[in-house]
Amino acid sequence: MLRLAQLFRHPVKGIGVETLDRASVTQGRCLPLDRAWALAHEAAKPGTGWRNCANFIRGAKSPALMAVTVTSDGAILTFRHPDRPALRVDPDADPQALIDWVRPLCNPGRAAPSDLVKVDGTAMTDSDYPSISILNLASLRALSDKAGQPLDPRRFRSNLWFDGGGPWQEFEWIGQTIHVAGIPFEVTERITRCTATMASPESGKVDVDTLRLLQDGWGHRDFGVYAIARGDGTIRIGDEVTE
Repeated sequence: MLRLAQLFRHPVKGIGVETLDRASVTQGRCLPLDRAWALAHEAAKPGTGWRNCANFIRGAKSPALMAVTVTSDGAILTFRHPDRPALRVDPDADPQALIDWVRPLCNPGRAAPSDLVKVDGTAMTDSDYPSISILNLASLRALSDKAGQPLDPRRFRSNLWFDGGGPWQEFEWIGQTIHVAGIPFEVTERITRCTATMASPESGKVDVDTLRLLQDGWGHRDFGVYAIARGDGTIRIGDEVTE
């Protein structure tokens, strides 16, 4: 039997992962607070709606960001990193505090952080539609075996992790609808991965060439799938996942 095993969101795109035990789901929307903000850099192109990930500070260019964790308490977010003091902030009220906190973690050879972006009703996911990512712990174990070490799920900046099936079972769902706690999710496409997954979520240092392992082992650089919520409700750790 397939079960929802882990649940995450990322209030600021590429900067901090939050672990959840439950989340509300709304048709056609991302998880609440997931990628609600994004930190644009000085070389970003102007825009008013959804914008491509290349415009934002992220772990693919600054691996140290992969070790940021975050917890939310209403409007207040608390950010932590092994090399920084904790920051408790309301991003809407004091965006500069977050920008200043993040700056030392950014690659000095890249464009510096400049503006915190938030577009009401729009999440800055890597897809240009409101996606929820679904990943498979059996696939992670297969990749971990290839790496010769356990890989932390947080490398993949995911939302839902299920367990109880076979490796790469998630790829078979593309074009189909699955259900989590009875809520339908339309599975749309594979997620092609970037170098952010090469950095440890504990240290923020590159330690595993995940992209080479995927390419050598399975002939692609895909891990996980995107889905669109097609119903409303609440999902919780332990909920049944059905095809």
